[in-house]
Amino acid sequence: MKLKLSLIAAAMALTAGAAMAQTQGVSKNEIVLGSIQDLSGPLAGFGKQVRLGMMLRVDEANEQGGINGRKFKLLVEDSAYDPRRAVLAAQKLVNQDKIFAMIGHIGTAQNMAAMPVQFQKNVINFFPVTAAREMYEPFHKLKYSFAATYYDQMRLGVPILVKEKNAKQICAMHQDDEFGLEVFRGAEEGLKSMGMQFAEVTTYKRGATDFASQMQKLASSKCDFVVMGTIIRETIGGIATARRLGFNPTFLGSSASYTDLIHKLGGPAMNGFYSTMSTQHPYLDEAAQPIRFWANKYKTKFNEDPTVFSVYGYNAIDAFLRAIEKSGANVTTESIIKAMDTMVIPPDIFGTGEMTFTATKRLGSNASRMSQITDGRWKVTSGYFSDKK
Repeated sequence: MKLKLSLIAAAMALTAGAAMAQTQGVSKNEIVLGSIQDLSGPLAGFGKQVRLGMMLRVDEANEQGGINGRKFKLLVEDSAYDPRRAVLAAQKLVNQDKIFAMIGHIGTAQNMAAMPVQFQKNVINFFPVTAAREMYEPFHKLKYSFAATYYDQMRLGVPILVKEKNAKQICAMHQDDEFGLEVFRGAEEGLKSMGMQFAEVTTYKRGATDFASQMQKLASSKCDFVVMGTIIRETIGGIATARRLGFNPTFLGSSASYTDLIHKLGGPAMNGFYSTMSTQHPYLDEAAQPIRFWANKYKTKFNEDPTVFSVYGYNAIDAFLRAIEKSGANVTTESIIKAMDTMVIPPDIFGTGEMTFTATKRLGSNASRMSQITDGRWKVTSGYFSDKK
């Protein structure tokens, strides 16, 4: 009988050990997290900022002893914003480094390329830094997204600002790719809800630097409101060209253009530009004390000013730590999913709205706000707008 009991106990111990071994990236003392950023390509500035924001939150957690006795290790690979390199980076993190979860991966095409590698090994794709609908659609149990999509930002935001400005001739300039089309389609749907349509639409090739013909076309159509499906250089170039032509409609962009680089690089010509956003840029002298405190802590640690992308990284790790804490001592992919099925993440100091998740809802919130560049810095100009989608 004693021998039988000993054998049963040994078998149970082996089963428990095997269960633990099946959850890669989780050991008794550590959880290994991975991320893929652009550290050497066209969005390297953003990728670096996301990485530093993530590092700050991981360091905070580890300094406090971790969660349930486990500390966190963050491994970051460079994709150079190339989908093919993103696949290689995912293969390394998932198969060689054996990460538990992928957090804050930047870029739409890059995430799309990497997710199959992750899903084959049951690795969650958590809070990617992109506002594409594909980050939560079609449904997959391993997809979790936080960002209000470009489509919803425009669908909900355009009617609000058009009414506020009493605009009559609504026009658009957008990049002729899926990003630009998402902005355009959302705005088109928003106008449709008002019984309106675009008076003029012009596009440009990705990488373009001259926007004279586009702005002349919009000016000739007497547009008094222009939706911008642009990112950084195109936003600055397009608006600067319009100013030189004496063409001064209301310009509205998406969160892709909500960055301090717009006013830092574009100068006074960018004053008046609107953008939809969900998370506030953390200025070092921000009036709100909690943001100011956080921004100065970031600068003290990394010797550079934080940006909204730093906040994206910080918040992505923070949200995942909430899921780990809620899932209990036995951390597995399934325990994280179970924890997220009833997860509510309250509004944060940066103005990000409440996020809720369920077994079938994998986008935290589609709420956005409006912000405008005034006197060379972003200032929030509206409350949240969202729907029950």
